[in-house]
Amino acid sequence: MGLISNGTTLLDAGALDSGIATGSMTLIKTLTASSSATLSFLNGADSVVFDGTYKEYQFHCINIHPATDGTPLTFQVDTGTNTNYNITVTNQFFRSRHNEANTIASLGYETSYDQADGTDFIRMNGGVGNGNDESTSTVLSIFEPANTTFQKHFQFTGSNYQDNSGAENLFSTGYFNTTTALTRIQFKMGSGNMDSGTIKMYGIK
Repeated sequence: MGLISNGTTLLDAGALDSGIATGSMTLIKTLTASSSATLSFLNGADSVVFDGTYKEYQFHCINIHPATDGTPLTFQVDTGTNTNYNITVTNQFFRSRHNEANTIASLGYETSYDQADGTDFIRMNGGVGNGNDESTSTVLSIFEPANTTFQKHFQFTGSNYQDNSGAENLFSTGYFNTTTALTRIQFKMGSGNMDSGTIKMYGIK
């Protein structure tokens, strides 16, 4: 049993601050793609609120299958009732790759996948294959999106079946350069529709 400096145990009432994250996950909403141009999680109509209830929100993008071969999965956020999805972002991106033919094996930074105070949708992987057995899966975390003091940090990692028949492991972190509370997030392919796939939104206590 752990102790605090004054001898109080962590199990004693009042020893833990209620704001400390415990890691408990609550499923908030699930969206399913079916030849969908976009999947959007919104405040209000969709009963999804980026509020102070959770310190972290996770989006589990599961087996996202594109209609168009070789296009990436992307996302962006917005504030208030805005639907432009063009919040200023700075991020970095690196990945490891290995293809089935054993002709590509690499680990490196991808300068064309990052942004420096850009407003484009954020690329989450290389090109995703659109064969019947090809898809991508990613976990994205956004930290305290309702905070009005700090910029909004995010990170994601994922696995991709690339259009060159290779495995791709993806890593990115960054921040949205705004102190305004975020209210919505949208996912879409770089071109064409999401043929199928599921995105689950969780709140992390």
